[in-house]
Amino acid sequence: MENEALSLHQLLGQVKSTLKHALPSAWWVIAEISELKVNYSGHCYLELIDKEPANESIRARARATIWSSVFRMLQPYFETTTQTRLTSGIKVMVKVTADFHELYGFSLNITDIEPSFTLGDLARQKQEIINRLKAEGVFEMNKSLQVPELPGKIAIISSTTAAGLGDFIDQLSGNQFGYKFYLKLFPAIMQGNEAEQSIIQALDRIYIYESFFDAVVLIRGGGAQSDLNCFNSYWLASHLCQFPLPIFTGIGHEQDETIADMVAHTRLKTPTAVAEFLISRYHEADININELSQQLLDLVSDKVAVEKEKLSRYLLLLKPAVKERLAICSTNLKILGTNLTGSLKSRLVTSSELMSRMEVMMKNAVKDFLMVRKHHLEMLRKQNNYLDPFLILRRGYSVTYLNGKAVKESKMVGKGALLETRLAEGIIKSKTL
Repeated sequence: MENEALSLHQLLGQVKSTLKHALPSAWWVIAEISELKVNYSGHCYLELIDKEPANESIRARARATIWSSVFRMLQPYFETTTQTRLTSGIKVMVKVTADFHELYGFSLNITDIEPSFTLGDLARQKQEIINRLKAEGVFEMNKSLQVPELPGKIAIISSTTAAGLGDFIDQLSGNQFGYKFYLKLFPAIMQGNEAEQSIIQALDRIYIYESFFDAVVLIRGGGAQSDLNCFNSYWLASHLCQFPLPIFTGIGHEQDETIADMVAHTRLKTPTAVAEFLISRYHEADININELSQQLLDLVSDKVAVEKEKLSRYLLLLKPAVKERLAICSTNLKILGTNLTGSLKSRLVTSSELMSRMEVMMKNAVKDFLMVRKHHLEMLRKQNNYLDPFLILRRGYSVTYLNGKAVKESKMVGKGALLETRLAEGIIKSKTL
């Protein structure tokens, strides 16, 4: 029996020979990449798996290799076509040959790849996630949130080294209008297999301070478009949908809209565009305040002018009335003088009494007239005080003038213009750059 027994090497050699003759030279295989590593020499080592459609349990597993000479061509071809990294977690259709080695066992040698299969599978997965979120009733939840009129306290989710983060902060802190924002970075990994969980953890940290912040900004800048895979995951999208603060995305790619973009409150192209959006909210409010301030000043000026005109008319009416009263008195005196007869003293006494009564009557009439006018003027003075521009300025508003005229639109101000800003206490003079 010992003479008939085979060594392990001999047995595995026969297996190798049998596989070589029994299997075709190459065939196409569909599998999911569960692991992928590239060593220092450029060879790519993978683990391919096949799952049960019903419960996602693994029903087959095999090692595979893409030799460096082939990998240098397949990787850019696949990633350029699909705009997706060749990485773990995606399904691929690859052309393979079977290899069996007495020492290393069974493995597959990958010689080609079909990007269109992966594109179709990714599109299918993306649509399935969108449909699932809609079926759960959460797809539009973040979009329905009310954004504060002036969102000034911003939580940022981004990589600490992202170029887009610097652009975003510089754009906000250096805005030409001098608007102030409070910015807090919650660092996260923005690409690769760990990105999804890292971003979710950042959202969890922000949630602790939900009542403090006005909005969340999710930004990244630069990098390959194939790095966007994490923004198409179900769990990240589900967290973004149901987050209690409005989320603005500036992921940095214009062509492909990720699921994260779709479920966010507002999708913008780049981090710089997100900053410009926030600044525009303040600038629009600023323009409205200036317009209202100018309208109020114009209204007060018109009201004062009308009341001055009324007062002038009242004075003009008062003078003829007094003159008329005096003329009547003078006429009466002349009549009394011409009719004086023998009882001169009696008449003089009677005339004196009449004059006294008329004087009292005239004084009372003038006094009553002046009291009515004084009361009316006092009412006008109180009304004007309510519209006093100084009181308006005391409430925190200011008015900016250029050459003596209030500035209503930014286009009125050119480069190098000398501006005068009037406050409740003092004047600020400035020059535009």
